[in-house]
Amino acid sequence: MAKQELQGRMAGSKSTRAGRTSARTLFLSDVHLGFRHARVRELNEFLHGVDAERIVLVGDIVDASSLARRAFWTAEHTEVVRTLLARQRAGSRLIYIPGNHDASLAVLAQMLQGQFEVHREWVHRTARGERLLVLHGDQFDGALPSPGWLTRLGDALHGANVMMSHRVNNLRRVFGRPYWPIAERVKLSIGASLRYIEQFERLAAHHARTQGYDGVVCGHIHRANLCHIEGTLYGNTGDWVESCTALAESECGELSLLRWPETAHARLRPAAPVVADAA
Repeated sequence: MAKQELQGRMAGSKSTRAGRTSARTLFLSDVHLGFRHARVRELNEFLHGVDAERIVLVGDIVDASSLARRAFWTAEHTEVVRTLLARQRAGSRLIYIPGNHDASLAVLAQMLQGQFEVHREWVHRTARGERLLVLHGDQFDGALPSPGWLTRLGDALHGANVMMSHRVNNLRRVFGRPYWPIAERVKLSIGASLRYIEQFERLAAHHARTQGYDGVVCGHIHRANLCHIEGTLYGNTGDWVESCTALAESECGELSLLRWPETAHARLRPAAPVVADAA
């Protein structure tokens, strides 16, 4: 399947060479390089259509825990790293916030050789002057208690769901069909999953608000979203295992949620109920 250019443009952004889109800031997370079911082909196609002044990697770019269990790495995984480093050499600022799957940075240290800025948390100031706290989101796990048996059951069901989605979408690629986020839709159809997502989103927004920030940008739960929660901006980049999404800031400071392959921008809504939006 031939590589696709981005379809649609972010509001306030500008076109660059070869029809690529220029963003002030691009937020990516949960790529899980080294994981067999990571959608690296889609990510490479997406990255080839976007230029950004700064790229903020919001954790779990490399899945060190998956690599420790079973080594898996292809040329397409390497291409993601090479593309990011090429952007850095071309002048983009690269900022890395570690997640729970890559917190040690041992794998990254070998590949990246210190070429990324690394922060546990980072404060992003938009073109509009808003101060956004950027973190992966695993910091909130301890505040969202769940019975051990339910966690294990959820992990097993999630693994089967992701495997099924990966196989179906590989078949769809063969027939020239676009990526379909089956795993994400299945997850959002389960009441317990929705309740967990709502609790996480409210907790993240509350944390940013109490720290004096205008909003928060995170990843971790593999649920892309962009809304206000009790007056605080909440942005989640989603992931490149289930949803194939990213957040972008245009030159004028407007945030958009981009979903591959449609990438039709979803402008930030002034107010959106979390559960209703997730549904």
